[in-house]
Amino acid sequence: MTEPDNIEIPAEPEVLTIQPQRSVVIVVDMQNGFVSTDGYLARAGYDVSGAAETVENCEKVLNAARRVAIPIVYLQMGWFSEMHDAGRVGGSNWHKSTAWRLMRTRTDLAGTAITRGTWDYEIVDQLKPRDGDIVVPKTRLSGFFETNLDSILRARKVESIAVVGIATNVCVEATIRDAFYRDYLPLLISDATNEAGPQYLKDATVFNVQSFLGWVTDTQRFCGALLSLQQSGRRFADNT
Repeated sequence: MTEPDNIEIPAEPEVLTIQPQRSVVIVVDMQNGFVSTDGYLARAGYDVSGAAETVENCEKVLNAARRVAIPIVYLQMGWFSEMHDAGRVGGSNWHKSTAWRLMRTRTDLAGTAITRGTWDYEIVDQLKPRDGDIVVPKTRLSGFFETNLDSILRARKVESIAVVGIATNVCVEATIRDAFYRDYLPLLISDATNEAGPQYLKDATVFNVQSFLGWVTDTQRFCGALLSLQQSGRRFADNT
């Protein structure tokens, strides 16, 4: 099948030209624990009210990507109940992980916060992976840390990644930073992400990405660019 032409994504600080057959959408941690008012992040005192709009915009992005056969890669954050993959007691993750701290201080919640096999760990129903999507479990903020994400992308000859998910200023930015270090072209779809903490934290990530790490766009502009590809009637079959 003939490969599609390059498409231009309106973005800051300038238009980003991508090859759809060399691109993926990465969905960061769109799990009940980060999105729901019954999830661990809300129980830890964070405002997750903006997550509903994030889910809606993620769904629009994924639908647009699937229509032109751009692969979807889900990152899924969490640990086994024994916590043997969460790091050493007294280490940085032990001290700074909101989920781990919550389970230490609230013993009634032990084994519930983004723990494999729990509702908290599961990807939200509205964005459940479909056949052909790729799910990459991770145990730290970045999707590249001790996972096979880089190998998956390189095997598919991926050059550009569009990133959505939660939290903008934590796992989303950490993943984008590591993508930048590995010479991928990161595109943050800012309104398909939600911050953990005040709005200025998301603003800081947007500034960091468009100034130093990649490009920033929004759902409408990203989906509009992909729609133009769909309307041309051209798709690609795979990334090989």
